[in-house]
Amino acid sequence: MKTNITGTHLLAIGYSEGKIVGLALDILKENFKEIEEVELLALFKKVKDYPESFLDDPILAELAKTMIEDALPKTKDTIDLVSQADAKSYITFGESYIEEGARNQMDIAMKLPVTAAGALMPDAHQGYGLPIGGVLATKNAIIPYGVGVDIGCRMALSIFDIPEKHYFGKDAMYKRELLAFTRFGAGREFRGLERADHDVMDSEAFNATPFLKNLHGKAWAQLGTSGGGNHFVEWGIIEFAERDEALNIDKGRYVALLTHSGSRGLGATIAGHYTKIAKEICKLPKEAVNLSYLDLNSAEGQEYWIAMNLAGDYASACHEVIHKRLTKAIGAKVLAKVENHHNFAWKETLNGEEVIVHRKGATPAGKGVMGIIPGSMTAPGFLVRGKGEVSSINSASHGAGRLMSRTKAIQSITKSDMKAILKDHGVTLIGAGLDEAPMAYKDIHQVMAAQTELVDVVAKFEPKMVRMADDGSRED
Repeated sequence: MKTNITGTHLLAIGYSEGKIVGLALDILKENFKEIEEVELLALFKKVKDYPESFLDDPILAELAKTMIEDALPKTKDTIDLVSQADAKSYITFGESYIEEGARNQMDIAMKLPVTAAGALMPDAHQGYGLPIGGVLATKNAIIPYGVGVDIGCRMALSIFDIPEKHYFGKDAMYKRELLAFTRFGAGREFRGLERADHDVMDSEAFNATPFLKNLHGKAWAQLGTSGGGNHFVEWGIIEFAERDEALNIDKGRYVALLTHSGSRGLGATIAGHYTKIAKEICKLPKEAVNLSYLDLNSAEGQEYWIAMNLAGDYASACHEVIHKRLTKAIGAKVLAKVENHHNFAWKETLNGEEVIVHRKGATPAGKGVMGIIPGSMTAPGFLVRGKGEVSSINSASHGAGRLMSRTKAIQSITKSDMKAILKDHGVTLIGAGLDEAPMAYKDIHQVMAAQTELVDVVAKFEPKMVRMADDGSRED
């Protein structure tokens, strides 16, 4: 059976006429059979929106690379990278199962003239510029794509005063509230009386530049919503094997709410705008162009710093809205709440020097710092406490990381396969495509074993009811 997708279908999901449409159609014709049209269109929309996610995909890499190169500025005036001999070294955690593409990208990042130190986390895989799972410390320079498109993407966990036994048998109630108070995917928003409010919308940062001021309305409409792709809101059970004094939680199993999302359209627009500016100002060789940076002493660098921090605050506000609404809906009391972000840059001190630490898909893990490292929709996540390991630049992984490309996932995983593994683990799923199937992710236990010197496990979270985007979008 051949696909019935035409150029018209691709144009309808945002492709532009020309060589890229032709290449996409050739790839469709040669590689995809017996796959539903809706799954294919969702996949090819993801390639268009986030080509960096497909640079390691054996089938779609050529299309992704062509899209990225087509958007590059055409210039011959470049800033030289340092030589291989003079490049800073970096440590890789879980090295035996980190793909070559991620290592190659990290190697290039270490050659930037502003690089001070680097590290690669055990969930690392190829990204756009800096690899996902890459940590890079720079000297007074900020790299928009070292932060990433979904600025301030984060995890948030609320632990309730509800024992495990009171969760079961109430699926209908938990599902009803999950559907009522969450929205997922590109362009989704709350309207009218459903619209949320938060102090972040009164932030003076929105008035810092006309560019940010123009994003205020869009940000407000999407406040309290979640992105597409691997973003989720889920109910689950968290187990403390022993009492945790710092959190004041006794040994036991409790109902909990876990969320993963970021700064929505606000962050994506900021990332695109300042990456373009960085590429115009900081002209790097072709292999490093997506690592273009802004001097923090420059007007542009200061503007991005303000915008990035606003997007981080906004991402946090989105989680706060979701958690407050759902906590009220189930009539629970919060025993403890833990939140951490990735896809961000911080001013920190490393070896006595102030540096800008970019964590693109990496969890802050300074000494005593709490974080959440999720697995998949059927694998456990872990509440952790950082050990402050200097060699990792006080960082840890931000999840399990992909084992299987999105293409391979939709080609090799069936809906019945996915239903079976969900049933085996007692997980109810609302939304999500086959590319987010549990089998597409690395073994979280293997990832955790590779970072025992970075974090201590405090508790284990087991997903029970998961909601993700059901429209194939991946805006964030």
